Amino acid sequence: MRVLEALARPSLVRRLVLLAAGWSLATLVVASLGLGAFFRQAAIARLDTGLSELIDNLYAGSSVDYSGTVTAPPLTDAKALRVYSGRYWQIAEPDGRGGLRVLTPSRSLFDAELKVDGDTLKKMTAERGKAVYFDTMGPLDQPLRGAALESMLPGRSKPVVFMAAEDRSPVERDTRRFAVTASITVALLGVGLMVAVLVQVQVGLAPLFALRREVAEVRKGKAERLARRYPVELAPLADELNGLLTHNQEVVERQRTHVGNLAHALKTPLSVMLAEAQAQPGPLADVVSRQAEAMRGHVDHHLRRARAAARSQTSGERTEVAPVLDDLAVALERIFQDKGLEIDWRCPDDLCFLGEKQDFLELAGNVIENAGKWSTRRVKVTAEPVASNRFTLTVDDDGPGLPAERRDEVLKRGTRLDENAPGSGLGLSIVDELARAYGGEVKLDNAPIGGLRVVLTLPMAET
Repeated sequence: MRVLEALARPSLVRRLVLLAAGWSLATLVVASLGLGAFFRQAAIARLDTGLSELIDNLYAGSSVDYSGTVTAPPLTDAKALRVYSGRYWQIAEPDGRGGLRVLTPSRSLFDAELKVDGDTLKKMTAERGKAVYFDTMGPLDQPLRGAALESMLPGRSKPVVFMAAEDRSPVERDTRRFAVTASITVALLGVGLMVAVLVQVQVGLAPLFALRREVAEVRKGKAERLARRYPVELAPLADELNGLLTHNQEVVERQRTHVGNLAHALKTPLSVMLAEAQAQPGPLADVVSRQAEAMRGHVDHHLRRARAAARSQTSGERTEVAPVLDDLAVALERIFQDKGLEIDWRCPDDLCFLGEKQDFLELAGNVIENAGKWSTRRVKVTAEPVASNRFTLTVDDDGPGLPAERRDEVLKRGTRLDENAPGSGLGLSIVDELARAYGGEVKLDNAPIGGLRVVLTLPMAET
């Protein structure tokens, strides 16, 4: 998936996904913590409401006899009747030393009493008549939620403190259970959001991916221009790319025109010089003929090089390799039929050279013709991909071969394997420079069948 591939390196997709993931994660974490806190607060509030009702009942039902003794009302709360049940109440009074003296405890307290810290006592005194809530520990060291109310009773000069408490362990347990459930739910929601973000990015950036694919098709030679309609954000970019392609094509055409004009301008005077030299034989005519032929060879060489460099910049042409090799094999076997030359070539049917047919004909033709010239009677040609955008053309012959120390020399312009053989010595030089113009290379080695091996590495058009 393109989105997942893009996440592995810096990209717009990575920015969008990470930004969305960061905000989503922060929002979900805050929401999860907020829900947990709200649930606990709501549970504690329900607990406080129950404690407040119990205190109100104690306060409303308590009485003071003639001796000042406080009598608790007859409460029917079953939990408060069981020892250490987790629900407790007591009636006390300040002892004058910053503490409380218990007057009447619930049966559930048995031999214990509710403990209150000094800060709660001060707050309770400052807010007399109003319930104060606090956390404390119970007789069995269980966490308690407590409520206390300090007030005055008729017939008594000292204030009375009414207290109630209840085990808050169930609240804590329910809070933890809710937190786990909420966390799992939020995690699942986060996974769903991430999937939605990936889909959103995939759909939102689909036109950008399509633009990349279409540009690649133009580069591979499968299309000449960008033809799709893109959103308003990408349409100007597509138009600029089409304008750039048109400009490049115009530049190449102008270069080809200039090259053709230059060829015509140079070849015509050379042809006149050769014709005049042939019409007036002599030592001077021979020198003129040789130099004019050399000049013509150099002109042809540099013109071919210029055309190849211009064409290689467009990368819009595709040439099937197999048909070219087949035509070359038939033609060269006919040319060298006096030695019974056999050219054995192998190539995948879908292999294509990323360039013009004329250039590949010149590359392959020079190498195979050179192999045929020096072979005894056998030439082997193999074309095969070596990378996603490269292929090799390997040409072996069964001739005398070439010493390793001379291999670099034959790639230089004007150097020949045999000075007695016809030719200008530009064959392998043209192959080397033409291959370099396409970003390729030429290597020489020993052939397994006994002669010279020439390996051409060239750009391959993707299928």
